[in-house]
Amino acid sequence: MVGRVGPGTLELTEAHRFPNRPVRLPEGLRWDVLGLYAGVLDGLRAAGELCGGRLDSAGVDSWAVDYGLLDADGALLGNPVHYRDARTEGLAEQVWATVPAAELYAATGVQYAPFNTLYQLTAARSTAHFAGARRLLLMPDLLVYWLTGTQGTELTNASTTQLIDPRTRDWAYGVADRLGIDLGLFAPLRRPGDPAGELRPEVLEETGLAGPVPVTTVGSHDTASAVAAVPATGERFAYICTGTWSLAGLELDTPVLTEESRAANFTNELGLDGTVRFLRNIMGLWLLQECVRVWGEPDLGELLRAAARVPALRSVVDAGDAAFLAPGRMPERIAGACRASGQPVPHSPAEVTRCILDSLALAHRRAVEDAQRLAGREVDVVHVVGGGTRNALLCRLTADACGLPVVAGPTEAAALGNVLVQARTGGQVGDVAGMRELSARTQPLTRYEPRGGTARWRAAQARLTGT
Repeated sequence: MVGRVGPGTLELTEAHRFPNRPVRLPEGLRWDVLGLYAGVLDGLRAAGELCGGRLDSAGVDSWAVDYGLLDADGALLGNPVHYRDARTEGLAEQVWATVPAAELYAATGVQYAPFNTLYQLTAARSTAHFAGARRLLLMPDLLVYWLTGTQGTELTNASTTQLIDPRTRDWAYGVADRLGIDLGLFAPLRRPGDPAGELRPEVLEETGLAGPVPVTTVGSHDTASAVAAVPATGERFAYICTGTWSLAGLELDTPVLTEESRAANFTNELGLDGTVRFLRNIMGLWLLQECVRVWGEPDLGELLRAAARVPALRSVVDAGDAAFLAPGRMPERIAGACRASGQPVPHSPAEVTRCILDSLALAHRRAVEDAQRLAGREVDVVHVVGGGTRNALLCRLTADACGLPVVAGPTEAAALGNVLVQARTGGQVGDVAGMRELSARTQPLTRYEPRGGTARWRAAQARLTGT
């Protein structure tokens, strides 16, 4: 994505799009990181063609928790493991035997998820790759290393590893010591706005760019970048970053590390300028993406129109259930969950789709409601950003479920947040409030008002949870 930023200007142009296809090898599910890096180089070349061969800055964001291992020469030791790989199943209990779950949460504030980096490291310890590793780089940091030759660990993404103390915004040294994790594997911490080197001469030659091109550290966890671009005009807002995952919560000044917060499975991830992203991970549109793949990629618009005609809230599932984490047979698994809970079983694609969207809206409601209660903060509006903003039905259902207005947009929030941090570093924009004001003023937004009250949503929630 190419961004252009100036007074009253915030524009994105898609320069290049490429697939991200994980590969299942005999040893498990892996990322095709070399294919991704080739796509990045193609994208930089295309960006240069749009900009006359010159770029003021570049920044990299990606998903969280996954990493590559490098040997003493800086060479990659195998394809990085995909977080949906089964290698971490049951490993949390091993970790908790040394550092009980409550103590781990009090120290790191990170919700339990089977794919957290901490559990991945526990699974990797016995492997030859890990034995030969001298450096661990999270995915965006790995790409930055290949682009610049410099190594760092960006803080917003590091906060998802379950090895950062959100109060000190530094490593949780006590946790690492107790679990025998060598923090020396990680490169020094970087923060959004820090310099990350310049594109290597070989990269300039391959992409046709005129140097120097500085690389700026951004909120390299895509959710951190997306939240930075939320077009909020005040502090009383919740956000839902939608896409493969839904990440729903609040932006706070301090973490919430209570036992009640841990029991509700909320996480405290770090954001820009000392902020905390207090949120819950929800399975998100992954549920629908997997179904659409099984159904042979039907026309999504027609599928959503058909789903809108299905009676509301006939059946709902827990959209945060780890049972839906792995790929494959998603329509069958959703039908099975409905059957097991004594609800009508959805059969047609439209019925399954409506079940998914109702379930996501219900999960959004619960997350926004719980976040306010746990943090002691009320909100007046819910900002939905990311790919889910294209799904008008989901946005309408989320407004209805939450009983709050939903402002949908921008769709490319992560890319905008990435660009805005680069622009702030270059002096084109001011603080986060200024970044958000520019986002609100320049990006297309759609507002959805709640309809019909929340009683039926409360009833559906009670049906699902038994409370």
